[in-house]
Amino acid sequence: RFQKIFEEGPPSIVPKETFHEMELAAQRLTQNIGYQGAGTVEYLYNADTNEYYFLELNPRLQVEHPVTEGITGTNLPSTQLQVAMGIPLYNIPAVRMLYGKDPEGTDPIDFLEERYVDIDTHVIAARITAENPDEGFKPTSGSIERIKFQSTPNVWGYFSVGANGGIHEFA
Repeated sequence: RFQKIFEEGPPSIVPKETFHEMELAAQRLTQNIGYQGAGTVEYLYNADTNEYYFLELNPRLQVEHPVTEGITGTNLPSTQLQVAMGIPLYNIPAVRMLYGKDPEGTDPIDFLEERYVDIDTHVIAARITAENPDEGFKPTSGSIERIKFQSTPNVWGYFSVGANGGIHEFA
């Protein structure tokens, strides 16, 4: 309940240099606490003052991770598993391509100093939810009677639907 319905990125309202400052602040935060792994650092941004404020650090992938994947071209669960297996982040081909490097190369990337290639995509993800008004608008699993979704390489969806047509309660 009270989850974001839309997630988009990169944030079009934030100037490029301010966004880069936010990224560096997130990297410094994780270094200062000794965190290594996939995670999400969230900020609140005030467009009037061009200031941002730390909101939270989630030491896990979030449901919105496909937005980051669409922007970066990087499969985050796969990357997370490779890092857990001891493969340096700079050796992962998708990460190397994001930084404009040879995907087969092995030269280190200084993530605090080097910048990734300019992002030329924008991604919007929508979460479709069901609530029961007779139960105080609590989430409900409901059932699907009809669905028509036409996926393309740039538009896709995923659903948790059981054999009986019911939607999984955590979908």
